Amino acid sequence: TGKIPYVFSICDKRFSYKFTLNKHSFLHTGEKPYPCNVCDKTFSQKFNLQAHYLVHTREKLFSCNLCNKTFS
Repeated sequence: TGKIPYVFSICDKRFSYKFTLNKHSFLHTGEKPYPCNVCDKTFSQKFNLQAHYLVHTREKLFSCNLCNKTFS
């Protein structure tokens, strides 16, 4: 418990799982394994790709409590 065995050599950030360390490495290597299937953009993290899809779907997830305007 409390052991964080995986250390990324470039930034010394520590990870509990090798999988997470590998995903983090994309930020440093510039690798972008997550392509958008609508346009030619690629992303280093799946979360960023999912957020990008809102550009194409025009989905509005947030609204202002004061004016009721919606935002993505």
